[in-house]
Amino acid sequence: MNSVKVNNGDIIPSKIICVGRNYAAHISELGNEVPDNMVLFIKPNAAISEQLLSYHHEALHYEAELCFLYQQGRFCAVAIGLDLTKRALQSQLKAKGLPWERAKAFNGSALFSHFVNLDAIDEHLKLELFINGECRQSGSIAMMLYSPQAVLDEIQSFITLEDGDIVMTGTPAGVGEIVAGDVFEGRVLHRNTVLVQKKWHAL
Repeated sequence: MNSVKVNNGDIIPSKIICVGRNYAAHISELGNEVPDNMVLFIKPNAAISEQLLSYHHEALHYEAELCFLYQQGRFCAVAIGLDLTKRALQSQLKAKGLPWERAKAFNGSALFSHFVNLDAIDEHLKLELFINGECRQSGSIAMMLYSPQAVLDEIQSFITLEDGDIVMTGTPAGVGEIVAGDVFEGRVLHRNTVLVQKKWHAL
């Protein structure tokens, strides 16, 4: 089982729950419709990786996300995460009304920084993703269609979360193809204070 780092220890999530279409600008950039209900899908533990791949049977796209660690009934820690996507395959699956797992839940499709503890979650929590020093994505909780608490409530209405599970809360506008050799640097901020950051080199 794959683990993630929380402060100086490791935690093994049983699953990763992901929110799709949670930022209006991202919905628009992909030409999707605003959903009537929250879009949720699951990545298995096997999706967790330290390596940022640019290719897995086809070119991969990046999506940076605020990610929360669940413990004892609440979100207790935050990280910057990358949701890797086979965009061409996803488009084919969506056109046929089929599930997304082949495009979203493959091995190596979920990357995370360390998780850092949080006392509270508010609208000033945000993410930034830089590629080769250029800011490509930036988004805060204030920009989400569904807040982290709303996401948690919806998930718990039909799925039991176990301590150590991770929730990825969707991506802001600015997604794109991963190019081998590019340097990715993601970070989580609260107001202007950096809480955690992570660098990946695309392979």
